[in-house]
Amino acid sequence: MTDTAKTDSGAAAAQFAHEHGHGHGHAQGGLAKLALGAIGVVFGDIGTSPLYAFRETFASHHGVPGIQVDPVHIHGVLSLVFWSMMIVVTFKYVLTIMKADNKGEGGSLALLALINRKSENRKWTGPFILLGVFATALFYGDSMITPAMSVLSATEGLQYVNPGFEAWIVPIAVAILFGLFAIQSRGTERVGKLFGPIMLFYFATLAGLGVMHLSAMPQVVLATINPLNALNFFATDGYRAFVAMGSVVLAVTGAEALYADMGHFGRKPIGVSWMVFVLPALMLNYMGQGAMVLSQTPEQAALLIKDPFFLMIPDEVRLPVIFLALLATIIASQAVISGAFSLTQQAVQLGFMPRMQIKHTSAAAAGQIYIPVINWGLMIAVIFLVLFFRSSSNLAAAYGIAVTGAMFIDTILLAAVLVSLWRWPVWKAAPLVVAFIIVDMAYLGANLLKVPSGGWVPLVIGLAIFTLLTSWSRGRALMRASMAEGAIPMEVFAKSAHSSATRVPGTAIFMASAASGVPSALLHNIKHNKVLHERVVILTVAIQDVPFVDETERCSVKDLGQGFYRMSLRYGFLEETDVPAALKRADICGGPFEMMKTSFFLSRQTLLPSAKPGMALWREKLFAWMLRNAASAMEFFRLPTNRVVELGSQVEI
Repeated sequence: MTDTAKTDSGAAAAQFAHEHGHGHGHAQGGLAKLALGAIGVVFGDIGTSPLYAFRETFASHHGVPGIQVDPVHIHGVLSLVFWSMMIVVTFKYVLTIMKADNKGEGGSLALLALINRKSENRKWTGPFILLGVFATALFYGDSMITPAMSVLSATEGLQYVNPGFEAWIVPIAVAILFGLFAIQSRGTERVGKLFGPIMLFYFATLAGLGVMHLSAMPQVVLATINPLNALNFFATDGYRAFVAMGSVVLAVTGAEALYADMGHFGRKPIGVSWMVFVLPALMLNYMGQGAMVLSQTPEQAALLIKDPFFLMIPDEVRLPVIFLALLATIIASQAVISGAFSLTQQAVQLGFMPRMQIKHTSAAAAGQIYIPVINWGLMIAVIFLVLFFRSSSNLAAAYGIAVTGAMFIDTILLAAVLVSLWRWPVWKAAPLVVAFIIVDMAYLGANLLKVPSGGWVPLVIGLAIFTLLTSWSRGRALMRASMAEGAIPMEVFAKSAHSSATRVPGTAIFMASAASGVPSALLHNIKHNKVLHERVVILTVAIQDVPFVDETERCSVKDLGQGFYRMSLRYGFLEETDVPAALKRADICGGPFEMMKTSFFLSRQTLLPSAKPGMALWREKLFAWMLRNAASAMEFFRLPTNRVVELGSQVEI
């Protein structure tokens, strides 16, 4: 998972947060309960990695033969896995990046908003914003591969129960994934409560399986934590060791989820869960796989390395453990899907995506949302990937590029935070950033070798979505600039319109994207209808660079005289923009608002692509298509359908 966020919450996180007293998504519950919730939501992807990561490290890749199955290489791979977890997950994310929060929230978009707010729009922020947007785009590519990889790898275990299941692996995986996406519209509140206990039992099972095989070869533990074995692996094999890093990184996929879900569980509970329970359970299982292979003859070891996770399970409990692993992969997939919904909501609020229909699936937990277009788009892509690649080993070639790319971008953004926001001196920040960059580039370089054999999939998806995001952001800026040209100051308009138009009873609220000038809907209304309501409110909804806005700072009003008011409603990028609810609490604008006596006037622009400089013509046409298909402001701001009037205009950019 990436994010930016592998899961920027998810339904289960939001539900858990609500039940245990998270105010505005910030962790306030008991440490043990929050740590349990984190195990259920945050560690799904990294927890399912033992199903395939160790196996893939020894497989042949890109025409390079697989590495030998002997003590030198097994100890080297295990040491690489251990130190990757320590450097990437523990040192980089838990101990460093998770300290860079935006009012308690994590994830690359939250970090971008923080950098943008604190840097006061300095010139250097532009490239950093583009990097953050690209990390967001990579997330969508990864969010398509993660469910396909996880569910397919668990389903493959059924062939070890009965060989006859082999032909049914792909159909069963497709059926499970279809069912998972089909239930999203109903919410996952009830199922979410089970995530923590199921994943707790799953990690305990991983640890138990590992200890079972380690008891015969305890020396594997010391070999694993000895970094010299990792170095010896490179000294022995060189290029093949570098290629193997593209598979070793599969063991840490999902590390970004720790940062993305920080706002729901808190830095300390996530850190405690990782250090006390998740990390030991994962390493015990990886070491158990290695010990099992080492305890066999070379011929047997060559057979076991083809699927060590499922072959390490005793026959008596194989079916229950496979079923448990399948549940864990479904939970990991659910976290990615919910994360896609949450990240999309953030991107819409921050102006990187057009408005979309967002449905709330719980009256209690505001974070539980469902976005139909994202859900069905992901489902089609995930099922296509399963049918196209047909096995988790084939999918492994496509898996990892998006993750390592996002991790690298996180390090670049961290550098901006250390130097510009935390004011660390360069001599202090440089060694830390350089160390992380060296590790990230090594993993990214190894994964770039996968491009010809499937790695192009997340890159193509990421580039396509990056184009959409940047085209929308740039198009909005150009359209607003075009509409602002020749705008009449509201104060001047109010004085002239008061004497030239008939006033009628009631309140008219004109929605405006700009905080100055006269909305086009107001100009069209007085031009065609030649009337003005007794109270005219120009309302602007502003999304702030913080997750939540305090209720006392929600509303501000300026009295323009003659019955005209300019009102601003401020929301955080994680909040729902419910305009009627905010108006009911506002009585500072000439009295309370009565919805049955209030009309909302919206401007609907039709874009006319032109040869004006600013954006390529094909991107203007793309922006125009996105504008036509965006959800209406009426739905997005939750306006009453029987009180809305739309007035259109044409704009060139």
